[in-house]
Amino acid sequence: MLKHRSYIKLCFVFLFGLFLISGCEKQYTQDAGFLEGIISIGPICPVEKDPPDPGCLPTFETYKAYPVSIWTSNGRRKIAQVNPALDGSYKVELNPGNYLVILENGQNRIGSSNLPEQVEIKSQAETILNIDIDTGIR
Repeated sequence: MLKHRSYIKLCFVFLFGLFLISGCEKQYTQDAGFLEGIISIGPICPVEKDPPDPGCLPTFETYKAYPVSIWTSNGRRKIAQVNPALDGSYKVELNPGNYLVILENGQNRIGSSNLPEQVEIKSQAETILNIDIDTGIR
């Protein structure tokens, strides 16, 4: 009889823990917001033409060479890496709060960008941050 009660208690604790875990997951996705925008990198070639030369358009390798990441607002912990599509668009799901968006190794490059930038993410809202990276190529 004692083993039976222990078994019931164990099952109850397990089910209760499962319920808590599933409740937290739903709360995260309901409360999350989004950081989104376009990353523009250029110029890629010394002379820009209109229409642009296909060889002078950013590639996935170009975006990898200019990595953008999201950090806690104090800059101590990296939260996410921004992985843009080939057209430069990106969308990152984040918990509500304040964050710092940086161009990694940006201080070691010729050129400039509008980063670092502080952003505020609100629950179930989209925050737009368009990022401009000047490669310094002339």
